[in-house]
Amino acid sequence: MPADSSRSQQHLKAINRALASGTYSQVRQLINNLPGAEVAHLLESSPPREREILWQLLNKEQETEVLQYLGEEVRVELLRNLSTDELVSLVEELDTDDLADLLQELPDHVTSQVMASLDEQNRERLEHVMSYPVDTAGGIMNTDVITVRPEITFEVVQRYLRLRGEIPRTTDNLAVVNRKNQFIGLLPLTKVLISDPGTTVREAMITDIQSIPATMPDSEVAKIFERHDLVTAPVIDEDGMLVGRITIDDVVDVIMEEADHSLMSMAGLDDDEDTFGSVWQTARRRALWLGINLLTALAASAVIGLFEATLEKVVALAILMPIVASMGGIAGSQTLTLVIRAMALGQIQSNNTRYLLFKELSVGAINGLLWATVIGITAGLWFKDPSIGLVIGVAMVINLIMAACAGALLPMIMKKMGIDPALAGSVVLTTITDIVGFMAFLGLATVLYANLLT
Repeated sequence: MPADSSRSQQHLKAINRALASGTYSQVRQLINNLPGAEVAHLLESSPPREREILWQLLNKEQETEVLQYLGEEVRVELLRNLSTDELVSLVEELDTDDLADLLQELPDHVTSQVMASLDEQNRERLEHVMSYPVDTAGGIMNTDVITVRPEITFEVVQRYLRLRGEIPRTTDNLAVVNRKNQFIGLLPLTKVLISDPGTTVREAMITDIQSIPATMPDSEVAKIFERHDLVTAPVIDEDGMLVGRITIDDVVDVIMEEADHSLMSMAGLDDDEDTFGSVWQTARRRALWLGINLLTALAASAVIGLFEATLEKVVALAILMPIVASMGGIAGSQTLTLVIRAMALGQIQSNNTRYLLFKELSVGAINGLLWATVIGITAGLWFKDPSIGLVIGVAMVINLIMAACAGALLPMIMKKMGIDPALAGSVVLTTITDIVGFMAFLGLATVLYANLLT
């Protein structure tokens, strides 16, 4: 474990011990010496009462830094009890992109007061960022970009940077723009430092640059950063005007949010679900998802009910029935997960969909035949009836092929319908594999044991 990580863990344990013993002065000293991200993690890992105490012990400077690392639900909970004046003084020091995200969670009258407290330049920048949807490049960009003209020399650039006194965090390039503020290239800071002062920006700038349209979805932005190993990237509007830049920390946030969304959606949970939130609020959110699952389970049970007479005569079917549905569910989930991941990475196109479907059907057929043979022999020996081994074997092949087909096609169909496959895919898939599995297994058994049922 790295030394910094080990030290942070020791600090967190010391804070928890001091909090439990009630020595709040020690907690205050410890918590205000931690990085903002560590404090945010501590707050999100604490039950409501301890969370409120920790928040009250933070100094104002630390509160502002911590806010940008907190999840939406926890952040709104902590800010709910603050007065309007306290909120304004707390959030106005945030970076433009973080402030834009936060203001969309706050009441309109607070947003108006924050806007009024900013100077004209910062207000215009904030309004510009807020004019874009939060899940686009414009919504996550920052406006703190340093621009230079192509005709000036490095000596002028160096003098300009010295006059500024400081440069924005994670600045690795200067943006080169013309007199209309249209983006034309990037000037690496390293070249400014090591090249001859008489060199012009035009001679050294890089024009073969991936600029990002402000309307591009943030998930696509993350893919560009990943493919090209970017630290920052310029953002342009529809007229080619430079409007800001996206930094790697913004992209990491997007990637984390996408991962959280995929993971939480599979269980029907909200992305920003608070682990230590109120019992009533948590129960209310989960009730809807449980209700939907109950309906799908009733649909599968209705299919089983159609074969009540068969189950009464051949009890072994009831023992083996869950195997068919379970195997189909697992096989389908494997395909579903693979396809959702491929869609998220932009790997699935119209020209390769047919191959993917053929591949998954082939895999389903091969695995179906393999495990049908295993379970068929096992069931035949177990119940001393080769017929029941044949029934479960054929049903297994049918269900695994159907599971592969559903797992491959469902995400694509849902995406075209505007439904999030990560959220609804697993429920629909489970319903399909249960119904097909029970129908195939019990239907074949009914046909095979027809003489026994008459």
